[in-house]
Amino acid sequence: MLYVLIPLLPLLAFIVLSFAGHVLKERAHLIAVPAVGLSFLLSVFAFSEVAGGRVLEIPLYTWGSSGDLTIRLGLYVDQLTAVMLLLVTIVSGLVHVYTIGYMHGEPGYARFFANIALFTFSMLMLVMSDNFLQLFVFWEAVGLCSYLLIGHWYERHTARAAATKAFIVNRVGDFGFLLGILLVFAVFGTLQYQPVFAEAAALSESKGGAVVDLLGAFGGGWEVSAMTLICLLLFVGAVGKSAQVPLHVWLPDAMEGPTPISALIHAATMVTAGVFMVARLAPLYNVSPEAMAVVAIVGGVTMFVGATIALTQNDIKRVVAYSTLSQLGYMMMACGLGGYVAGIYHLLTHGAFKALLFLGCGSVILAVHHEQDMRRMGGLKDKMPVTYWTFIIGSLALAGFPLTAGFFSKDALLLSAWNAGALGQTLAVAGVLTAGLTAFYSFRLVFVTFWGESRVDPHHADHVHEQPLVVTAPLVVLAVLSIATGYLGIPEFLQQAFPGSDGGGHHGAAATGIMLAATLAGVIGIAVAYVMYVKSPDYPDRLMNRWQALYRGSLNKWYVDEAYDKAIVNPTFTLADRMWKKVDVAIIDNAVNGVARGFAWWGWMARLIQTGETQNYALSMTMGAVIILTAYLLF
Repeated sequence: MLYVLIPLLPLLAFIVLSFAGHVLKERAHLIAVPAVGLSFLLSVFAFSEVAGGRVLEIPLYTWGSSGDLTIRLGLYVDQLTAVMLLLVTIVSGLVHVYTIGYMHGEPGYARFFANIALFTFSMLMLVMSDNFLQLFVFWEAVGLCSYLLIGHWYERHTARAAATKAFIVNRVGDFGFLLGILLVFAVFGTLQYQPVFAEAAALSESKGGAVVDLLGAFGGGWEVSAMTLICLLLFVGAVGKSAQVPLHVWLPDAMEGPTPISALIHAATMVTAGVFMVARLAPLYNVSPEAMAVVAIVGGVTMFVGATIALTQNDIKRVVAYSTLSQLGYMMMACGLGGYVAGIYHLLTHGAFKALLFLGCGSVILAVHHEQDMRRMGGLKDKMPVTYWTFIIGSLALAGFPLTAGFFSKDALLLSAWNAGALGQTLAVAGVLTAGLTAFYSFRLVFVTFWGESRVDPHHADHVHEQPLVVTAPLVVLAVLSIATGYLGIPEFLQQAFPGSDGGGHHGAAATGIMLAATLAGVIGIAVAYVMYVKSPDYPDRLMNRWQALYRGSLNKWYVDEAYDKAIVNPTFTLADRMWKKVDVAIIDNAVNGVARGFAWWGWMARLIQTGETQNYALSMTMGAVIILTAYLLF
């Protein structure tokens, strides 16, 4: 029961700060940081507890019961959960410490700490859930926290719009996710993980011959297995949460939030939830090769599209954001090909170097007075040595450079894809190509931001300096983790949770070929970035002029947002405007107001005969009597 405190401590920090934040103000971190720190220590104990293959199941209480449905609140800790607990608490803890320096003096300081504590609690409960309904509740809680934190600077229109966009796009995915959960109950009669997993393997023999006719209301004809439909619907939720194509459009806009929350969203919480969910539900996906193929293809497309967009972005945080998009595609591709171990391994190493890169971006943004366009930076490496060298380590890890953690996890991922047949080999080749693009845009960011002559605003150029220890210390820790996590035996540990999954740890010609190809692609990418942005800095402009259509497409994110605006957003606004004017105002309001006007008219008519003078009333009575008598005599 001690492990209940892992999520409970951040929740208690949120409650305290919600009620006492206005009193604590700039001391709010004294509540939030120790809470997450203690959660980390307890997560280490949980990790050691399951290291030998043990699984912890901790029932808490019955949440609700109705008919055949009984939902209990409980915690489930296996090897997958254990590594996710460490990822969330380590990255969240470092982000909490970093926030002390980054948000110092900002309005809403206590509110920000309260919300990131709630975010941490929600993600911890998500990964520790032992049933689908509990998973869904905290899946939504994570979405709510991202909305609150992306819109932290709510006085800015761009922040409000970005938070709303993230919330709405994720609701699209979550609708499919909820339908999938309902179908799980319809097929299995329970929402607890273990009974569902136990029946899943036998589903194809006993029930699944069970099919769902998707066009039954229209005469039928398009049947799909219930298991495939469940997996696809659940994956729709992952497409939204983990920003896979085509629901990826919210993730770059999330950069409107403060940089610490960008790091937390991209490295350990929001976007990792989708990959975690697919891995957690591996017993279901393994039953449906069709659903797994869809997961792999969507992941592969996202991997490549994200990288091509990152090539031309100029906002320092958006380059890293599109990098996250691409790396999530790698992870999802691996899971779709059955390489759950390799996918989660890359998720963990990515959590370290991606948090490092985002927090490094934040350090640069602070130094140049909140400028985010890297074309207005340059020449920072000597003035910010700690930020620069840690950023180099993060970029090398992202590029999959040898001896970094990213090298081991990306090679494992590509090898597991290569071993998965024709589809896997096609996606592995695309992955190698994307590795070259990744190395290029990573070091484009490094060279433009830190090398060359300073392009910082002259009013601020003399004040550029390294950030204090509270900001740089988390960078150093993450830089160490960006290397060390490649040597900790993580694939072997995860293999206990996914017996039979390909962790990409094979030796032989294929492994050597994949390693050499990915490494060569990365080295070429770095070399090309050096030539274009250091040796011949005018070359990118010449290339841009020659390939204007491709450049503009990449810069404008392949016009996906514009397509959504034209196909969905603008027609929706137009329909809403017409419904307001033609239906709400013209029909409903006029009908209601017409009744009121009718009574007002009758009141006005009645008022004409209510003069208060006796002779008028006598005259009215006489006239009425005459009318009645005349009518009686004539008719």
